[in-house]
Amino acid sequence: MSEELVNDIKDALTPINDPHMGISIVDMGIVQNITVDGDQAEITLKPTNPGCMSITRIAADAKIRAENVEGVEKAIITVEGHAMAESINEMINR
Repeated sequence: MSEELVNDIKDALTPINDPHMGISIVDMGIVQNITVDGDQAEITLKPTNPGCMSITRIAADAKIRAENVEGVEKAIITVEGHAMAESINEMINR
């Protein structure tokens, strides 16, 4: 079931585009990892630029879309490789 749920989450994240490139964050490799434990999903995002101004919006969109997937109660988003990663992660996962 969890592999199917991971695929459902990936499908839900695919319509989120990098605003600068106009390409899906899944296709660009910004979505580094998706894991599921019960009804909780953990999604790792890594922007292409450590100063990316759009990663907060992307992370917020990813959280909302993942939590709208049937079977996901909570999504934890982890941004890696960004100058403000710690602050973004704290804000997104309140």
